[in-house]
Amino acid sequence: MKIDDSIKKAAGLPVGPTQTRGGKGADKAGSVGKTAEGASESVHVSSQLQALAGTEGVFDSSKVAEIKAAIAEGKFQVDPEKVANGLLDTVKDLIHTRKA
Repeated sequence: MKIDDSIKKAAGLPVGPTQTRGGKGADKAGSVGKTAEGASESVHVSSQLQALAGTEGVFDSSKVAEIKAAIAEGKFQVDPEKVANGLLDTVKDLIHTRKA
């Protein structure tokens, strides 16, 4: 499967930081604002994000190092059946979530 990077190639799309719009969901996760002079910015991080950021053991760094070494040595092998099953499980979860 080829992953296309067409978003970066699209002409006329802004590349810089985006501005938030007022309306639905603007204050839900956080807000970024500038003073009239544009001298400073402030960021509000939601309590959900703070809880996620404080979570220990999100991934096993030794396992990541082991996989990186295997890739560098050309010894890393992908199990296509395991990848396919994981993909199918994800799609099933997404479909189930949409129906609910």
